[in-house]
Amino acid sequence: MSIDNRPKHVVITGPTAGIGRASALSLARDGADLTFLCRNLEKGEALASEVFAAGGTKPTVIEMEMASLDSVRAAAESVRQLAKPIDVLLNNAGVINSRRRVTVDGFEETLAVNHFAPFLLTGLLLPAVRDAAPGARIVNVASGAHHFVRGMQFDDIQSEQNYKTFNVYGRSKLANILFTRSLAKRLEGAGVTVNCLHPGAVATDIGKRHGEWVAKALHLLLKPFFRSPLEGAETSLYLCLSDDVAKISGGYFNKCKVERPKPWAEDDAAAEKLWCYSEESVGLAY
Repeated sequence: MSIDNRPKHVVITGPTAGIGRASALSLARDGADLTFLCRNLEKGEALASEVFAAGGTKPTVIEMEMASLDSVRAAAESVRQLAKPIDVLLNNAGVINSRRRVTVDGFEETLAVNHFAPFLLTGLLLPAVRDAAPGARIVNVASGAHHFVRGMQFDDIQSEQNYKTFNVYGRSKLANILFTRSLAKRLEGAGVTVNCLHPGAVATDIGKRHGEWVAKALHLLLKPFFRSPLEGAETSLYLCLSDDVAKISGGYFNKCKVERPKPWAEDDAAAEKLWCYSEESVGLAY
């Protein structure tokens, strides 16, 4: 419970499968008032009914296609219409593609879904997050996949010249960490913390968006090492709820502990360059 005795309002993207679903069900058991931002409304409503049937508050379900900036804007407006402070914004959803795809906005899809969408969504919902301060939190699901790259590769950030699945995915996850660092600095003293995490190798639906071979191959290859979605959600939940991290901002966590990411994920000049590029790309100045 928060100080004013109302349930914590948690907005979560990608809540219907894998880590997102495990996080949503656990948060519901803790008494959170949930808002689901889902690509698939039917799955979102089914999960909301499941939460309600288990004795939780019925979550609000809002449609959001993260590959469309207009859809992200519309979803953010729907959340604003709820007129509720946001105690926790959990940017959980992500995608991995085996080949280059372009969104309706003309951007490479992995970067658009994994970085531009949460960047835009967070910016639009920031006033409602600030309304829950002090103690409001923004949690970004990043990944150890940022090890796959050596920087943002701004000269080909849209992967037009070269598309390698894990390189492109790794760069989008690096963007999550750099975004976390930048936003944490900008919100210093505002009563809002911003942290990100590596969930571990988790058996989720990522990569299945387009029936990707890469998802099937990954699952077969890594199955012996996979953690369950609930185990993968542990660090997300820790960052959403634990008093231990109430004063920490700008951190990268693995297994509920602060961990130093690769040096290129601590490159503040790259973080600033990415911030400017992102604002320009999504058409929003924080």
